[in-house]
Amino acid sequence: MPSDVDPKRIEAVDEFIAQTISAPDRDSRLRVSHVPNSNVIIIRFIDRKILDEANIQHVGDEIVRIIGSHSKPRLIIDFSEVEHLSSAALGTLITINNRIRQAGGQLRVAGVDPEIYEVFKTTQLNKLFEMYEEPEEALRSLTDAVP
Repeated sequence: MPSDVDPKRIEAVDEFIAQTISAPDRDSRLRVSHVPNSNVIIIRFIDRKILDEANIQHVGDEIVRIIGSHSKPRLIIDFSEVEHLSSAALGTLITINNRIRQAGGQLRVAGVDPEIYEVFKTTQLNKLFEMYEEPEEALRSLTDAVP
């Protein structure tokens, strides 16, 4: 693990925010952070509901743009603040996962609310994504793989 990355203090990563992205009506905002001394990107949704299809498309396009600018992107999507998630958001998550895999990268999903996790289980998406209860665990899984 890189010596400067402390998975237990993931909140400190916010000091390294690259940008905050808002959909046109600000219904779906997310924070993009880069973990120092690694190529890990953390996408943290900062709104409780991810429901509007147009906003989901906009945010999805931005995430695809971000991962497209990195070789072998390693991405954590943190849903810790999210209470409601639409099926369109799940479809966008699948698209993001496919893009990351095509680029030789890795995706981790973290902080999914128990009710939302039931949707992942029902649709068997929990088998498609590497899911972690806490963002710190997801970060550890990616940084432990670094020599």
